[in-house]
Amino acid sequence: MLFFMEEKDENEQLRKGWTTGACATAGARAAFHALMHGDFPDPVEIILPRGQTPSFVLNRHGQEGDHYWASIIKDAGDDPDITHGAEIIVHVRQLDAGSGVVFKNGPGVGLVTKPGLPLDVGEPAINPMPRQMIKENLALVSSACDVEVTISIKNGEELAKKTMNPRLGIVGGLSVLGTTGIVVPYSCSAWIHSIHRGIDVAKAMGLKHIAACTGSTSEKTVSGIYNFEESALIDMGDFAGGVLKYLRKHPIEKVTFCGGFAKLCKLAQGEMDLHSARSRVDFDQVAQWMDQAGGGLLSQQVKGANTALEVIELAEQHHIALGDLVARRAKEVALAIVSGHCEIEVIAINRKGEVVGRAS
Repeated sequence: MLFFMEEKDENEQLRKGWTTGACATAGARAAFHALMHGDFPDPVEIILPRGQTPSFVLNRHGQEGDHYWASIIKDAGDDPDITHGAEIIVHVRQLDAGSGVVFKNGPGVGLVTKPGLPLDVGEPAINPMPRQMIKENLALVSSACDVEVTISIKNGEELAKKTMNPRLGIVGGLSVLGTTGIVVPYSCSAWIHSIHRGIDVAKAMGLKHIAACTGSTSEKTVSGIYNFEESALIDMGDFAGGVLKYLRKHPIEKVTFCGGFAKLCKLAQGEMDLHSARSRVDFDQVAQWMDQAGGGLLSQQVKGANTALEVIELAEQHHIALGDLVARRAKEVALAIVSGHCEIEVIAINRKGEVVGRAS
């Protein structure tokens, strides 16, 4: 998933939405009902894993030979989900008795090509929980659930290029995701899910050293140092906590954290969410670090600084190794969270991608 973050008023009521998996479940149930009973329920009601019973209006539906199909327009609520407004199309057709429910990927839904995901290589990128939701809802229509379910997403292949799927080895389209069926606005669960799957893929491929980066500039820097293959690069964005907490239970031998000096100042402060709307650089703390690094005469200037960039430029002008000290503090925070299960390296960069601090 790709998220475009913006600051929200805490009092603003945000509307929840539906996952791709919930939309696919609704389309599958409507199409299967038509296969069994000859008519498409519209709206179609489904049961979610936690017992909610939302209804979905069909966008289109029809029959093509022995295929019955229905489509749903995804409504992600107020979440900045790249699949908001996408058309989820589900075809079903009868199979021989005893076949069970067989899942296929149509246009716009990806195929798994790397190990480490909760699906085998060669499987369509339809996650286990959406599969379970679909099976349970089809069983409510008829006990004769011997059907092929093919899920497509209109323009999914183009949308997938803006997600982490290519890096995870999911080719040809998007993934069908969702654990509860409900999208909670700005939870960024899809991004954190992709971080976890990226670590799983790296482990399954036998990689001993990966990098968690805050963006494309830091990825370019760390790749220049280590010549990493793409599977070794984890786009953590602002979610340092999402990486570290997962590594505690799923460790990798060595992890390099690479990011902008300001974001790593926040990590050094103990912040797990590095987004500007949810954490701030504590310039009083940075002033103390400047003093510890030997730049005590500059401490008052640091306290009055407007940006962390201004501070690191000041330190470099006076040959103060502030960047290295901040990297060490960030490393200490990271090591405490992973409980020593991983070797941690931290690299701080400026906006040009130049290394301004390192703890290895």
